Amino acid sequence: MRLTENGVRPRFSPRCILFDLDGTLVDTAPDLGYAANQVRAEVGLPPLPEEQYRPVASAGARGLLKVGLDLTPDHPEFPARRESFLKHYRANLARGSRLFAGVDEVLRGYERAGIAWGVVTNKPQWLTDPLMAALALDQRAACVIGQVDGQPVKPSPEPLLRACRALNFAPADCVYVGDDLRDVQAARAAGMPVVAAAWGYLGDAEPIEQWRADAVYQTPAELSRLCP
Repeated sequence: MRLTENGVRPRFSPRCILFDLDGTLVDTAPDLGYAANQVRAEVGLPPLPEEQYRPVASAGARGLLKVGLDLTPDHPEFPARRESFLKHYRANLARGSRLFAGVDEVLRGYERAGIAWGVVTNKPQWLTDPLMAALALDQRAACVIGQVDGQPVKPSPEPLLRACRALNFAPADCVYVGDDLRDVQAARAAGMPVVAAAWGYLGDAEPIEQWRADAVYQTPAELSRLCP
Protein backbone atom coordinates (compact mmCIF):
# COMPACT_ATOMS: atom_id res chain seq x y z
CA MET A 1 0.00 0.00 0.00
CA ARG A 2 1.38 3.41 -0.94
CA LEU A 3 1.65 6.07 1.74
CA THR A 4 0.50 9.63 1.23
CA GLU A 5 3.11 12.31 0.65
CA ASN A 6 3.38 13.01 4.39
CA GLY A 7 3.96 9.33 5.12
CA VAL A 8 0.46 8.60 6.45
CA ARG A 9 -1.65 5.71 5.24
CA PRO A 10 -4.75 7.05 3.46
CA ARG A 11 -8.06 6.41 5.23
CA PHE A 12 -11.22 5.62 3.31
CA SER A 13 -14.84 5.56 4.49
CA PRO A 14 -16.75 4.94 1.25
CA ARG A 15 -20.45 4.35 0.89
CA CYS A 16 -19.81 2.75 -2.49
CA ILE A 17 -16.83 1.09 -4.18
CA LEU A 18 -16.64 1.10 -7.97
CA PHE A 19 -14.40 -1.24 -9.93
CA ASP A 20 -12.87 -1.42 -13.36
CA LEU A 21 -13.71 -4.84 -14.82
CA ASP A 22 -10.90 -6.37 -16.92
CA GLY A 23 -7.71 -6.73 -14.90
CA THR A 24 -9.22 -5.44 -11.67
CA LEU A 25 -12.32 -7.41 -10.75
CA VAL A 26 -12.07 -10.22 -13.32
CA ASP A 27 -9.12 -11.91 -15.01
CA THR A 28 -10.38 -11.93 -18.59
CA ALA A 29 -6.98 -12.37 -20.25
CA PRO A 30 -7.48 -16.12 -20.94
CA ASP A 31 -10.60 -15.53 -23.05
CA LEU A 32 -9.33 -12.38 -24.74
CA GLY A 33 -6.15 -14.22 -25.71
CA TYR A 34 -8.18 -17.20 -26.91
CA ALA A 35 -10.24 -14.95 -29.19
CA ALA A 36 -7.09 -13.33 -30.59
CA ASN A 37 -5.62 -16.76 -31.27
CA GLN A 38 -8.79 -17.75 -33.14
CA VAL A 39 -8.21 -14.79 -35.44
CA ARG A 40 -4.58 -15.87 -35.88
CA ALA A 41 -5.81 -19.33 -36.83
CA GLU A 42 -8.00 -17.82 -39.54
CA VAL A 43 -4.88 -16.52 -41.28
CA GLY A 44 -2.86 -19.70 -40.73
CA LEU A 45 -0.81 -18.60 -37.73
CA PRO A 46 -0.16 -20.69 -34.61
CA PRO A 47 -1.46 -19.56 -31.19
CA LEU A 48 0.53 -17.25 -28.96
CA PRO A 49 0.90 -17.93 -25.23
CA GLU A 50 -1.53 -16.15 -22.94
CA GLU A 51 1.29 -14.27 -21.24
CA GLN A 52 1.98 -12.32 -24.42
CA TYR A 53 -1.59 -11.01 -24.43
CA ARG A 54 -1.91 -10.34 -20.70
CA PRO A 55 -0.22 -6.89 -20.57
CA VAL A 56 -2.61 -5.51 -23.23
CA ALA A 57 -5.78 -7.26 -22.12
CA SER A 58 -7.29 -4.00 -20.84
CA ALA A 59 -6.85 -2.39 -24.27
CA GLY A 60 -9.51 -4.53 -25.95
CA ALA A 61 -9.41 -5.44 -29.65
CA ARG A 62 -6.89 -2.67 -30.34
CA GLY A 63 -4.34 -4.15 -27.94
CA LEU A 64 -5.05 -7.81 -28.66
CA LEU A 65 -4.84 -7.45 -32.44
CA LYS A 66 -1.63 -5.45 -32.16
CA VAL A 67 -0.02 -8.34 -30.31
CA GLY A 68 -1.75 -11.11 -32.25
CA LEU A 69 -1.43 -9.79 -35.81
CA ASP A 70 0.61 -6.58 -35.50
CA LEU A 71 -2.44 -4.68 -36.76
CA THR A 72 -3.20 -1.09 -35.78
CA PRO A 73 -6.58 0.65 -36.23
CA ASP A 74 -5.36 2.46 -39.37
CA HIS A 75 -4.59 -0.82 -41.17
CA PRO A 76 -7.15 -1.66 -43.89
CA GLU A 77 -7.63 -5.17 -42.47
CA PHE A 78 -8.28 -3.96 -38.94
CA PRO A 79 -12.09 -3.53 -39.11
CA ALA A 80 -12.68 -7.06 -40.43
CA ARG A 81 -10.24 -8.62 -37.98
CA ARG A 82 -11.77 -6.66 -35.13
CA GLU A 83 -15.22 -7.93 -36.08
CA SER A 84 -13.91 -11.49 -36.14
CA PHE A 85 -12.16 -11.02 -32.79
CA LEU A 86 -15.34 -9.70 -31.17
CA LYS A 87 -17.37 -12.60 -32.60
CA HIS A 88 -14.98 -15.15 -31.12
CA TYR A 89 -14.77 -13.31 -27.83
CA ARG A 90 -18.54 -13.00 -27.41
CA ALA A 91 -18.86 -16.74 -27.99
CA ASN A 92 -16.19 -17.53 -25.38
CA LEU A 93 -16.24 -14.66 -22.88
CA ALA A 94 -16.69 -16.90 -19.84
CA ARG A 95 -14.64 -19.85 -21.04
CA GLY A 96 -11.76 -19.17 -18.66
CA SER A 97 -12.47 -15.76 -17.11
CA ARG A 98 -12.68 -15.74 -13.32
CA LEU A 99 -12.71 -13.31 -10.44
CA PHE A 100 -9.19 -12.67 -9.23
CA ALA A 101 -8.35 -14.75 -6.17
CA GLY A 102 -9.71 -13.13 -3.03
CA VAL A 103 -12.11 -10.76 -4.80
CA ASP A 104 -15.29 -12.69 -4.00
CA GLU A 105 -14.50 -12.74 -0.28
CA VAL A 106 -13.94 -8.99 -0.34
CA LEU A 107 -17.21 -8.34 -2.18
CA ARG A 108 -19.12 -10.47 0.31
CA GLY A 109 -17.55 -8.45 3.11
CA TYR A 110 -18.83 -5.25 1.51
CA GLU A 111 -22.27 -6.75 1.13
CA ARG A 112 -22.39 -7.80 4.79
CA ALA A 113 -21.32 -4.29 5.80
CA GLY A 114 -24.00 -2.67 3.63
CA ILE A 115 -21.48 -1.04 1.29
CA ALA A 116 -22.64 -0.86 -2.32
CA TRP A 117 -20.29 -1.91 -5.10
CA GLY A 118 -20.49 -1.59 -8.85
CA VAL A 119 -18.59 -1.75 -12.13
CA VAL A 120 -17.49 1.07 -14.42
CA THR A 121 -15.62 -0.21 -17.48
CA ASN A 122 -14.69 0.79 -21.02
CA LYS A 123 -15.74 -2.70 -22.13
CA PRO A 124 -18.79 -2.43 -24.42
CA GLN A 125 -22.06 -2.86 -22.54
CA TRP A 126 -23.10 -5.68 -24.90
CA LEU A 127 -20.07 -7.68 -23.72
CA THR A 128 -20.08 -6.50 -20.11
CA ASP A 129 -23.64 -7.57 -19.34
CA PRO A 130 -23.32 -11.23 -20.44
CA LEU A 131 -19.95 -11.57 -18.70
CA MET A 132 -21.36 -10.25 -15.43
CA ALA A 133 -24.32 -12.63 -15.78
CA ALA A 134 -22.09 -15.62 -16.56
CA LEU A 135 -20.08 -14.95 -13.39
CA ALA A 136 -23.26 -14.46 -11.32
CA LEU A 137 -22.29 -10.89 -10.52
CA ASP A 138 -25.08 -9.05 -12.31
CA GLN A 139 -27.59 -9.33 -9.46
CA ARG A 140 -25.00 -8.42 -6.83
CA ALA A 141 -23.64 -5.24 -8.41
CA ALA A 142 -25.43 -1.99 -7.57
CA CYS A 143 -24.62 -0.68 -11.06
CA VAL A 144 -22.87 -1.88 -14.21
CA ILE A 145 -21.70 0.93 -16.47
CA GLY A 146 -20.12 -0.18 -19.75
CA GLN A 147 -19.22 1.58 -22.98
CA VAL A 148 -22.19 2.72 -25.03
CA ASP A 149 -21.84 4.23 -28.51
CA GLY A 150 -21.78 8.01 -28.37
CA GLN A 151 -20.91 8.15 -24.66
CA PRO A 152 -17.46 9.24 -23.36
CA VAL A 153 -15.19 6.58 -21.89
CA LYS A 154 -12.36 6.74 -19.37
CA PRO A 155 -10.16 8.75 -18.91
CA SER A 156 -13.23 10.98 -19.15
CA PRO A 157 -14.87 11.23 -15.72
CA GLU A 158 -18.34 10.86 -17.24
CA PRO A 159 -18.73 7.07 -16.77
CA LEU A 160 -17.91 7.44 -13.07
CA LEU A 161 -20.29 10.36 -12.75
CA ARG A 162 -23.00 8.31 -14.49
CA ALA A 163 -22.54 5.65 -11.81
CA CYS A 164 -22.81 8.28 -9.07
CA ARG A 165 -26.01 9.64 -10.58
CA ALA A 166 -27.49 6.16 -10.91
CA LEU A 167 -26.74 5.35 -7.27
CA ASN A 168 -27.40 8.83 -5.86
CA PHE A 169 -23.93 9.09 -4.32
CA ALA A 170 -21.55 12.02 -4.47
CA PRO A 171 -18.15 11.20 -6.03
CA ALA A 172 -16.47 11.86 -2.69
CA ASP A 173 -18.64 9.11 -1.14
CA CYS A 174 -17.15 6.50 -3.49
CA VAL A 175 -13.76 4.93 -4.17
CA TYR A 176 -12.73 3.77 -7.64
CA VAL A 177 -10.38 0.79 -8.09
CA GLY A 178 -8.59 0.22 -11.40
CA ASP A 179 -5.46 -1.23 -13.00
CA ASP A 180 -4.84 1.40 -15.68
CA LEU A 181 -3.56 4.96 -15.64
CA ARG A 182 -6.79 6.12 -17.31
CA ASP A 183 -8.70 4.79 -14.29
CA VAL A 184 -6.77 7.12 -12.01
CA GLN A 185 -7.16 10.02 -14.44
CA ALA A 186 -10.93 9.48 -14.66
CA ALA A 187 -11.34 9.29 -10.89
CA ARG A 188 -9.23 12.39 -10.34
CA ALA A 189 -11.33 14.33 -12.88
CA ALA A 190 -14.52 13.11 -11.19
CA GLY A 191 -13.34 14.16 -7.72
CA MET A 192 -13.36 10.54 -6.54
CA PRO A 193 -10.73 8.82 -4.35
CA VAL A 194 -8.90 6.13 -6.30
CA VAL A 195 -6.92 2.96 -5.59
CA ALA A 196 -4.54 1.49 -8.19
CA ALA A 197 -4.69 -2.31 -8.50
CA ALA A 198 -1.14 -3.63 -8.86
CA TRP A 199 -2.36 -7.20 -9.50
CA GLY A 200 -3.90 -6.12 -12.82
CA TYR A 201 -2.63 -5.93 -16.38
CA LEU A 202 -1.03 -2.45 -16.01
CA GLY A 203 -0.11 -2.23 -19.68
CA ASP A 204 2.93 -0.26 -20.82
CA ALA A 205 2.19 3.02 -19.06
CA GLU A 206 4.50 4.68 -16.58
CA PRO A 207 5.11 2.78 -13.32
CA ILE A 208 2.04 2.42 -11.15
CA GLU A 209 3.71 4.32 -8.32
CA GLN A 210 3.76 7.40 -10.55
CA TRP A 211 0.03 7.37 -11.33
CA ARG A 212 -0.75 9.54 -8.28
CA ALA A 213 -3.45 7.24 -6.96
CA ASP A 214 -4.49 7.69 -3.34
CA ALA A 215 -3.19 4.19 -2.64
CA VAL A 216 -1.63 1.25 -4.48
CA TYR A 217 -2.84 -2.20 -3.36
CA GLN A 218 -0.72 -5.19 -4.28
CA THR A 219 -3.37 -7.90 -3.80
CA PRO A 220 -7.18 -8.07 -3.85
CA ALA A 221 -7.17 -9.00 -0.16
CA GLU A 222 -6.09 -5.43 0.62
CA LEU A 223 -9.46 -4.21 -0.71
CA SER A 224 -10.95 -5.25 2.62
CA ARG A 225 -9.32 -2.09 4.01
CA LEU A 226 -11.98 -0.10 2.16
CA CYS A 227 -14.61 -1.56 4.47
CA PRO A 228 -14.75 0.61 7.62
